[in-house]
Amino acid sequence: MPLVVPGINSSMGDKTEWINKLLGKTICDTSNETCFAKKDLPPSHRILKPGDLQTQEYNPERLNVYVNQDGTVHDVKFG
Repeated sequence: MPLVVPGINSSMGDKTEWINKLLGKTICDTSNETCFAKKDLPPSHRILKPGDLQTQEYNPERLNVYVNQDGTVHDVKFG
């Protein structure tokens, strides 16, 4: 049974789950083998490209999706 700690475990899933879904894919309008549909991301998310400015406030429910210059996902984290 997984450890459930209020404020630590997100109802939107965990980093490992999102890495498995997104790593190596691009964000598109519809899902397929190489794309993940933007509509299937959590309501609170942001997609960050190299050089993008980002606010520093912490939001444990927000999924940050980091993409390479070509748009391929290389990391995700909550915050």
